[in-house]
Amino acid sequence: MPADPSSPIPPGLNVLGHADPLRPAETPDLLAYLATVTDPRARAGRRHPLVAILVLAAAAVLAGARSITAIAEWAADAPQPVRAALGTRRDPLTGRWVWAVPTETTIRRTLGRVDPEALAAAIGAWLADRDQPDQPDQRRRAVAVDGKTLRGARRAADGRQAHLLAAMDHTTRVVLAQRQVDGAPGEVPAFQPLLADLDLAGAVVTADALHTHPDAAEFLVTSKQAHYLFCVKANQPTLLARCARLPWHHVPVLDRTRDRGHGRIELRTLKVVTVHHFGFPHTAQVLQVTRKTRDLRDGNIRRWRTVVVYAITSLAFAQASPARLADLLRGHWAIENGLHYVRDVTFAEDASRVRTGTAPQVMACLRNLIIGVLCRAGPVNLAAALRRHARDPRRPLATLGISLG
Repeated sequence: MPADPSSPIPPGLNVLGHADPLRPAETPDLLAYLATVTDPRARAGRRHPLVAILVLAAAAVLAGARSITAIAEWAADAPQPVRAALGTRRDPLTGRWVWAVPTETTIRRTLGRVDPEALAAAIGAWLADRDQPDQPDQRRRAVAVDGKTLRGARRAADGRQAHLLAAMDHTTRVVLAQRQVDGAPGEVPAFQPLLADLDLAGAVVTADALHTHPDAAEFLVTSKQAHYLFCVKANQPTLLARCARLPWHHVPVLDRTRDRGHGRIELRTLKVVTVHHFGFPHTAQVLQVTRKTRDLRDGNIRRWRTVVVYAITSLAFAQASPARLADLLRGHWAIENGLHYVRDVTFAEDASRVRTGTAPQVMACLRNLIIGVLCRAGPVNLAAALRRHARDPRRPLATLGISLG
């Protein structure tokens, strides 16, 4: 069951509220990264820079805008200092110190033509650079890969729902890359292109059973100098049978966890076996996870539901302890609970009817940006943070690292 994205955590909001705008001396600001995105419009007739439109849209989404119409309304209500900081153009008809904002039509047409993959790369690079720690983390970096269908958006070519494949950092929720694919089956051939431009040396990539293929494992270990942790299910019957045939009854339990929340109790046990020449490229360990859950609302306290899941990894025992492997498995679902679920519930993404061109993917990129920015303050009530930014048009700019004046 997905985690509740709206648990009230006032300290997180306090940290966010007192955060200073990002100083240029620390790292280039968001405008510099967005400037790397190519403007798809012809030079003739450009009245507003592409960067201004993109950052204006991001600020409006941070203030709670869920549609392009809402973005245009927020822009129209923005005071002159905010318009100037966003980089909008001066209005030659009304005065020297009056800044005009793009109309809804301009915003809609522009967002519908922007390259969403370039935008996702620019946003991911900016967030990743901001999150560079002063001291190197002793734990290995983890990146989750998973897809999501935009249920309210339809592709112009065939009318099918848009489907996005994303790579997200486990810890910071930063979406490092995102691209549109042809439904869930299209995730498999898009796995390598999605990760091709990312620096994954030493990292571990987690993915569900859909991506458990020898080519993906070979690509990560050989080409990217990374590691993998893949689930094994019925789509790989031979590999699944090989995992199940291991002598698990002789293997001790190496990690136990007990969680209580969302109306249920969950017990997890983890067993790990070191293997050689397992029949899957670079496999060093096989994991067996047993999950037992009981619904607290069920009157029968003895009714437990047991699920056994297998996974394989290229990490050797010396590189990852059983407890760390358990954390990686659970951390993979952060892309569901902390990204996809939040975009659905807090940003109402599945209810969005934005369909023009690449606008659905661009709006998803902007939501990823806002989630990544807000989560930098630690655990925070995202819905309350959006409401707080909606009360003062200057707050979105400060959070995005854009200074007034």
